[in-house]
Amino acid sequence: MNRRERKRLSGLLVGAAARGDASRVAALLRSGAPAAAADSGGTTALYAAAVAGAARAVGDLLAAGADPDAPSGGPTDGTPLCGAAAWGHAAAVAALLAGGADPALREDDGEGPSPLEWALRGGHAETARLLRAAGPSGS
Repeated sequence: MNRRERKRLSGLLVGAAARGDASRVAALLRSGAPAAAADSGGTTALYAAAVAGAARAVGDLLAAGADPDAPSGGPTDGTPLCGAAAWGHAAAVAALLAGGADPALREDDGEGPSPLEWALRGGHAETARLLRAAGPSGS
Protein backbone atom coordinates (compact mmCIF):
# COMPACT_ATOMS: atom_id res chain seq x y z
CA MET A 1 0.00 0.00 0.00
CA ASN A 2 1.39 3.39 -0.91
CA ARG A 3 1.73 6.31 1.49
CA ARG A 4 -1.21 8.24 0.08
CA GLU A 5 -3.59 5.28 0.41
CA ARG A 6 -2.35 4.57 3.95
CA LYS A 7 -2.98 8.21 4.91
CA ARG A 8 -6.46 8.13 3.35
CA LEU A 9 -7.39 4.92 5.15
CA SER A 10 -5.99 6.27 8.42
CA GLY A 11 -8.20 9.37 8.21
CA LEU A 12 -11.25 7.28 7.41
CA LEU A 13 -10.49 4.91 10.29
CA VAL A 14 -10.14 7.71 12.85
CA GLY A 15 -13.37 9.28 11.58
CA ALA A 16 -15.28 6.01 11.84
CA ALA A 17 -13.87 5.40 15.32
CA ALA A 18 -14.86 8.90 16.46
CA ARG A 19 -18.43 8.25 15.28
CA GLY A 20 -18.47 4.92 17.11
CA ASP A 21 -19.11 3.13 13.81
CA ALA A 22 -17.74 -0.30 14.73
CA SER A 23 -18.86 -1.92 11.46
CA ARG A 24 -16.97 0.67 9.43
CA VAL A 25 -13.91 0.37 11.69
CA ALA A 26 -13.88 -3.40 11.12
CA ALA A 27 -14.28 -2.97 7.37
CA LEU A 28 -11.46 -0.43 7.19
CA LEU A 29 -9.16 -2.70 9.20
CA ARG A 30 -9.94 -5.54 6.77
CA SER A 31 -9.10 -3.15 3.92
CA GLY A 32 -5.64 -2.58 5.33
CA ALA A 33 -6.06 0.53 7.47
CA PRO A 34 -3.32 0.46 10.10
CA ALA A 35 -4.63 -0.21 13.62
CA ALA A 36 -2.26 2.43 15.00
CA ALA A 37 -3.66 5.01 12.58
CA ALA A 38 -3.72 8.69 13.45
CA ASP A 39 -5.39 11.53 11.58
CA SER A 40 -3.58 14.66 10.40
CA GLY A 41 -4.06 16.22 13.86
CA GLY A 42 -2.44 13.26 15.60
CA THR A 43 -5.58 11.73 17.11
CA THR A 44 -5.37 7.94 17.05
CA ALA A 45 -8.22 5.68 16.05
CA LEU A 46 -8.06 3.88 19.40
CA TYR A 47 -8.34 7.12 21.37
CA ALA A 48 -11.24 8.28 19.19
CA ALA A 49 -13.09 4.99 19.70
CA ALA A 50 -12.44 5.08 23.46
CA VAL A 51 -13.75 8.63 23.84
CA ALA A 52 -16.79 7.72 21.74
CA GLY A 53 -17.47 4.76 24.03
CA ALA A 54 -17.31 2.37 21.09
CA ALA A 55 -16.26 -0.78 22.95
CA ARG A 56 -16.57 -3.05 19.92
CA ALA A 57 -14.38 -0.75 17.82
CA VAL A 58 -11.89 -0.55 20.71
CA GLY A 59 -11.74 -4.36 20.80
CA ASP A 60 -11.30 -4.61 17.04
CA LEU A 61 -8.50 -2.04 17.04
CA LEU A 62 -6.72 -3.81 19.89
CA ALA A 63 -7.10 -7.19 18.16
CA ALA A 64 -5.58 -5.66 15.03
CA GLY A 65 -2.52 -4.51 16.97
CA ALA A 66 -3.23 -1.02 18.33
CA ASP A 67 -1.15 -0.25 21.43
CA PRO A 68 -3.59 0.15 24.35
CA ASP A 69 -1.29 2.64 26.10
CA ALA A 70 -0.15 4.75 23.15
CA PRO A 71 -1.06 8.39 23.78
CA SER A 72 -3.03 10.18 21.12
CA GLY A 73 -1.28 13.24 19.76
CA GLY A 74 -4.10 15.73 19.27
CA PRO A 75 -4.04 18.98 21.24
CA THR A 76 -6.54 17.76 23.86
CA ASP A 77 -5.86 14.04 23.60
CA GLY A 78 -4.23 11.63 26.00
CA THR A 79 -4.28 7.90 26.58
CA PRO A 80 -7.25 5.83 25.42
CA LEU A 81 -7.97 4.57 28.94
CA CYS A 82 -7.95 8.09 30.39
CA GLY A 83 -10.26 9.27 27.61
CA ALA A 84 -12.77 6.47 28.15
CA ALA A 85 -12.61 6.92 31.93
CA ALA A 86 -13.12 10.69 31.74
CA TRP A 87 -16.36 10.19 29.81
CA GLY A 88 -17.52 7.26 31.93
CA HIS A 89 -17.57 4.72 29.11
CA ALA A 90 -17.42 1.59 31.26
CA ALA A 91 -17.64 -0.88 28.36
CA ALA A 92 -14.76 0.84 26.54
CA VAL A 93 -12.75 0.89 29.78
CA ALA A 94 -13.39 -2.84 30.21
CA ALA A 95 -12.30 -3.52 26.61
CA LEU A 96 -9.12 -1.50 27.06
CA LEU A 97 -8.27 -3.25 30.32
CA ALA A 98 -8.91 -6.65 28.70
CA GLY A 99 -6.60 -5.55 25.88
CA GLY A 100 -3.75 -4.80 28.28
CA ALA A 101 -4.14 -1.08 29.04
CA ASP A 102 -2.25 -0.05 32.17
CA PRO A 103 -4.71 1.31 34.77
CA ALA A 104 -1.89 3.19 36.54
CA LEU A 105 -0.62 5.03 33.44
CA ARG A 106 -0.95 8.76 33.90
CA GLU A 107 -1.32 11.18 31.02
CA ASP A 108 1.18 13.89 30.08
CA ASP A 109 4.31 11.79 30.46
CA GLY A 110 3.31 10.65 33.93
CA GLU A 111 2.50 14.13 35.24
CA GLY A 112 -1.23 14.17 34.49
CA PRO A 113 -4.27 12.44 35.95
CA SER A 114 -4.63 8.68 36.13
CA PRO A 115 -7.63 6.93 34.61
CA LEU A 116 -9.14 6.51 38.08
CA GLU A 117 -8.73 10.21 38.82
CA TRP A 118 -10.56 11.03 35.57
CA ALA A 119 -13.39 8.64 36.45
CA LEU A 120 -13.74 10.10 39.94
CA ARG A 121 -13.68 13.69 38.65
CA GLY A 122 -16.58 12.84 36.37
CA GLY A 123 -18.54 10.97 39.02
CA HIS A 124 -18.43 7.74 37.00
CA ALA A 125 -18.85 5.12 39.72
CA GLU A 126 -18.97 2.03 37.46
CA THR A 127 -15.88 3.13 35.57
CA ALA A 128 -14.05 3.82 38.85
CA ARG A 129 -15.05 0.36 40.13
CA LEU A 130 -13.60 -1.30 37.02
CA LEU A 131 -10.36 0.63 37.36
CA ARG A 132 -9.99 -0.16 41.06
CA ALA A 133 -10.59 -3.85 40.36
CA ALA A 134 -7.90 -3.77 37.64
CA GLY A 135 -5.13 -2.99 40.10
CA PRO A 136 -2.91 -0.06 41.00
CA SER A 137 -4.71 3.23 40.46
CA GLY A 138 -1.78 5.54 40.06
CA SER A 139 -3.43 8.01 42.43
